[in-house]
Amino acid sequence: MTPISIQALVLSLRLGGTSLALDILRIVVGLLILVVAADRLVLSAVRIAKILNVSVIIIGAMIVGFGTSVPEFVVSALAASDGQTGLAMSNVVASNTANLTIVLGASALIAVLATQQSVIKREGLLMLASVGLLAAILIDGQVSTTEGVILVAGMAVAIGLLILWAKNGTGQSSDDMSDIVADPARIWHEVTFGVVALVATVIAGQLLLDGVVAVGDAMGLSVVFMGLITGVGTSFPELSAAIAGARRGASDLVLGNVLGSNIFNSLGVAGLAAIIGPGEFGGAPPLLLAVMIAAAVFAGLFAFTSQRITRAEGVGLIGVFVVYALLAI
Repeated sequence: MTPISIQALVLSLRLGGTSLALDILRIVVGLLILVVAADRLVLSAVRIAKILNVSVIIIGAMIVGFGTSVPEFVVSALAASDGQTGLAMSNVVASNTANLTIVLGASALIAVLATQQSVIKREGLLMLASVGLLAAILIDGQVSTTEGVILVAGMAVAIGLLILWAKNGTGQSSDDMSDIVADPARIWHEVTFGVVALVATVIAGQLLLDGVVAVGDAMGLSVVFMGLITGVGTSFPELSAAIAGARRGASDLVLGNVLGSNIFNSLGVAGLAAIIGPGEFGGAPPLLLAVMIAAAVFAGLFAFTSQRITRAEGVGLIGVFVVYALLAI
């Protein structure tokens, strides 16, 4: 943090300490509600889909896959609609990097990660292609509506491939959701809970965004660093799911959640944000894009070659994120 930023922080604490404290509280409360509401939204969606006899494969590929990206989607969409396209894109880049470093790294510290499923191998290459396309679009510091449409179209293709691969593979989507009970008599309860959870995610996302922008302005933080805060925060659902999966020894579940989330982030979330708020921005410096790509290459190759991520490599991945955070300051 620069001397100017430190002086701004001291001045803020002296003249508007209460206001700053309230803004920080908005960040914490918004983040907590966002994570809880997004999780409840996915649960309701899965239960409704089961009641309607929707294929478990489609539930796993679309509902659960998209569900882990709901926080990123809400924050980036709101930021883009407020003219904060840089923050929207920085949020996506930081979230992708956090998923590939903190989430995988923390999981590897709990248990060595190893995968054999063919669908995970192909998903790894799809994730790498998605992240690469996103980086290629962001490298010039601007996004257009056309580029947003290209990303969203890529998301449609990716969903089709995920469903096709899941049908032809030996994935474990059914096992992962076998403990979720769906009672047809409670369908309208689930619809109500789902709608309330969706509204809560939007309100919480706005709280988080307003708090981050206010604190950032008061402390003189860059858009990149503000994106780091929201990006790490919106990756909490992936981290929670990954840690639970690692404890159960479900390496495929851990990696599948990370890969799926990054595909949705890179194509769906970034694409929609570009459509909502096209233009120039400064939220994705080439050096940070390079770190994201490097982490994606590691994860993609790991998935494709069925290698293991050891505890030592997990520490290394977390170290990569520390480097990313230092570069973002």
